[in-house]
Amino acid sequence: MQQSISLAEYQQRRQRILDHVSSHADHGVAVIAAASLQTRSRDTEYPFRQNSDFFYLTGFNEPDALLILAPGRAQQVILCCQPSDPAAEVWHGRRLGIDRAVAHLGVDVAHSIEDAEEVLLDVLNQADVVFSSHEDSSLLEQLHDVASALRQAPKQGYVAPSSWQDLSPFMADMRIIKSAAELDLMRAAAAISVAAHKRAMRFTKPGCYEFQVAAELHHEFARQGAHHPAYGSICGGGDNACILHYTDNADELHDGDLILIDAGAEYQGYAGDITRTFPVNGRFSEVQAALYNVVLKAQLAALAAVTPGSSMPQATQAMALALTEGLVELGLLAGTPAQLVAEGAYKAFMIHGLGHWLGLDVHDVGTYSAAGKNRPFEPGMVLTIEPGVYIPHGMAGVDKKWHGLGIRIEDDVIVTATGHENMTAAAPKTVAEIETWMQG
Repeated sequence: MQQSISLAEYQQRRQRILDHVSSHADHGVAVIAAASLQTRSRDTEYPFRQNSDFFYLTGFNEPDALLILAPGRAQQVILCCQPSDPAAEVWHGRRLGIDRAVAHLGVDVAHSIEDAEEVLLDVLNQADVVFSSHEDSSLLEQLHDVASALRQAPKQGYVAPSSWQDLSPFMADMRIIKSAAELDLMRAAAAISVAAHKRAMRFTKPGCYEFQVAAELHHEFARQGAHHPAYGSICGGGDNACILHYTDNADELHDGDLILIDAGAEYQGYAGDITRTFPVNGRFSEVQAALYNVVLKAQLAALAAVTPGSSMPQATQAMALALTEGLVELGLLAGTPAQLVAEGAYKAFMIHGLGHWLGLDVHDVGTYSAAGKNRPFEPGMVLTIEPGVYIPHGMAGVDKKWHGLGIRIEDDVIVTATGHENMTAAAPKTVAEIETWMQG
């Protein structure tokens, strides 16, 4: 699994930003910042995770850098990055450095990040519009400081920018449609995630602990080249499965309980995101299997609705009807399914949405509606489909035989020209598949 994004593709992405800036301003400049290291405790840092927009435009995975895109200048693509520093690199690892950045990243010119203020003073002078992420408060503060310095020196010919625009919506629209190279990386992330879930299923047994199951997942991620999980792995046994973002993973697993695993690998920046729910002892009880099959039927109905021109609300509607019909059959809801769907009755058991975009972020950027209309699925979009039912202990009005059951089933799908591709279909999902796999 050695797929990667080509330098040419990164350059094409930057050119789209340059074209966007040119079309919206006579003398515009876009500035995108890399992430910085975050302190974990005193003088140690969390593992570095690059800003997704910056990574999307550069593939550069070092902290404390700026990408400046200035159409119309002789040098349009400018990078400020950390300079080579042998003493620092002995402690913290090798840096690309200024001298190699131009050839390695395909930028026009590179400067030291220590000179960023001077570079920005030059580039922002006379610019009419500055494009940047309005969610990046540190960058906005830096840019406004530079603009303030420009305003204070009119006698030197300095003119500060007069307008500021949020680049994030345009970046989100770029990122929501994945290229062929991105899809290959996402297939790789999905395959690693599938292997990890299968490993965890084989490992799980009564008496082991949730954190041990998580360790099996993370071992398989790393073994296959995914250095980190894409998000905090959820391994919730019994009633813990009813906590949607349960990441304590501290409890012992008991015979007769289900375990819900929501975990995915991050491979070269791209996220996998799978949920499987299965019996700790390898065999579903009659009650567990009945509720599980209701959730599975709902998921399959939603998957069938993932086609070009459809939308998340349409897939949700298909899921809701199937889920409601199943809950009525089990006696968990009473009434006519169509009327119950209209009333949203199923939401007492499923308190989250059907899914989300997937990409460089596990909850990836991109709108679900625009101008009051649902955003239609298009080829190249990637999303999750993840219905669930959660009945915690003590839930009022529900027969106690269902208490403590939390079931979610999640797959990662690509919208194709004719329908969809389920990248995570190889993770056992039916009752028979799960039981057969767990029994070896």
